[in-house]
Amino acid sequence: MLSAIDDYYRRYNANVHRGVYRIAAEATDRYEAARRAAAELVGADPRGTVFTRNATEAINLVAYSWARHELAPGDEIVLTVLEHHSNIVPWQLVCAERGAKLRYLPLREDGTVALDALDELLASGRVRLVAVTHVSNVLGTILPVAEIARRARAAGALTLVDGAQAVPHMPVDVAAIGADFYVWTGHKALGPTGIGLLHATPELLERMPPFLGGGHMIKRVELDRSTFNDPPWKFEAGTSPIAEAIGLHAAIDYLRALDLARVREHERELTRYALARLAELPFVHVPGPPADERAGVVSFTLDGVHPHDVAEICDRHAVCVRAGHHCAQPLMRELGVTATTRASFHVYNDASDVDRLCEALVAAHELFTR
Repeated sequence: MLSAIDDYYRRYNANVHRGVYRIAAEATDRYEAARRAAAELVGADPRGTVFTRNATEAINLVAYSWARHELAPGDEIVLTVLEHHSNIVPWQLVCAERGAKLRYLPLREDGTVALDALDELLASGRVRLVAVTHVSNVLGTILPVAEIARRARAAGALTLVDGAQAVPHMPVDVAAIGADFYVWTGHKALGPTGIGLLHATPELLERMPPFLGGGHMIKRVELDRSTFNDPPWKFEAGTSPIAEAIGLHAAIDYLRALDLARVREHERELTRYALARLAELPFVHVPGPPADERAGVVSFTLDGVHPHDVAEICDRHAVCVRAGHHCAQPLMRELGVTATTRASFHVYNDASDVDRLCEALVAAHELFTR
């Protein structure tokens, strides 16, 4: 990934869809090849694949360009309590502006979603959108997004899936899921920061007004009006994230060579091992589902030790974990805590990392409770 970005800046550093000279044409070709690679990775249509700054901006794009123009007073959007703030705050803003309402799916005790509650909400006939995470960034819960999309569609609602925590960890097929919008981000997929993706059908994007105005997203500009480019370029105003897209393409090639099905199995086995090891420590509490129903994310609390202190002790043992509310404050309140410590796994982790984590947790507990 780093070499691909360096190669761009050294050999063909030019803007895309602008110049006709050789290096500009090469930059454009590489940029559009990255779009096709990203769409192919998740079984989406490249004509409906929009590059954004991150997954947050992709969700905001849908909130601004679809929801602000489609929602009426009394309409409803359904979320889950599991959501990252990026899949809550944009909908709060648009609902406040349009007079619509947010509804939330409750969680079971094991951190999974109760689908019968979704049916009850959809029965009102007022739900226009169901926006859910594919994988919880706190509990690792894998939601049945294809079934959620099917039920939403049957009730006349659209579906948005936040796939930021899913795409680099398991096979994803956007077409099979049936979501109207699917978003993810490059830096969680072993790629660079500064690039995200929105996948939708070209027909749906065609009906949506632009998100931002400027160069590249137009066909013709007059003094009093403009006509806009076709999707996906209609939503990519200004200079594109060219180096980021090229770097992401290299990361995608790496992920495809690994085989995401094997990545998923590796993480499942490692998560199963981690849950078993943590269960041996009576002062550790781990919310969420079993390994088969979660991705490689394990959040936990320690008796008598604040999560930030846990993270500090882990760092002293060369174990990197995150502590805090993880941009999921409603979920923290649902769990009855203010924060957790979170360990997450990928292809570069193995059982020895879990063992070192457990050693650090024992050390933290002994230090703060002696």
